[in-house]
Amino acid sequence: MNLLHARIPAGTADTPDMVAARVAFLGSGVYAPLADELARHATEGLIVDAGAGTGYYLARVLDAAPSAHGLALDVSAVALRRAARAHERLGAAVWNLWEPWPVASASASLVLNVFAPRNGPEFHRVLRPGGKLVVAVPNPGHLAELRDLIVSVDERKEERLDATLAEYVTLKSRTELTRRVTLSPEQIRQVVGMGPSAHHLHKDGRAGQLDAITEPVEVTTSFTVSAYRR
Repeated sequence: MNLLHARIPAGTADTPDMVAARVAFLGSGVYAPLADELARHATEGLIVDAGAGTGYYLARVLDAAPSAHGLALDVSAVALRRAARAHERLGAAVWNLWEPWPVASASASLVLNVFAPRNGPEFHRVLRPGGKLVVAVPNPGHLAELRDLIVSVDERKEERLDATLAEYVTLKSRTELTRRVTLSPEQIRQVVGMGPSAHHLHKDGRAGQLDAITEPVEVTTSFTVSAYRR
């Protein structure tokens, strides 16, 4: 369902090519440990994924909560067409996360936020008392070996995250997931092409650098998963 009532700026939403790259890359299982960590926080009731993309993470969480239902929110209609088919208990709505969400107050038992904009007031409003917010962010060392091809991660991202949310929720736990993986040239094209760096590939010569990679590359994947309570 597309509920957007205003145009969004160009370069904000995932494009068809970005979505195709994400489906292929996530389907390879490289980020499965992150999905497993998120699923550890599964609860029954309504689970809202704010910035759900293709629904990959929300579907994994729903698998771990047999009676839960999920709502995927994202600004990309292309991504949400995939999300709507990702799980039988998942609904999807195209929405700008910076606006008040089309979700009843105090209705969600869990809100997921994976590499997406963080709207503290809406997290607080839609979560029921005692509800959980789980936020996943990339660490500064994430894909460091590809730093010439991707948008860099703010060194103070974790600090800014806590400052942004302190007024609305209370931090309860934090888990870091770091490991080394070997990516094929095709997987490297996918991981670069599925994120915000894809919007800049053809503007600054990075596409040529990407095409020059013909051998597997060992890279670091590194995430922090933070759990908060309302």
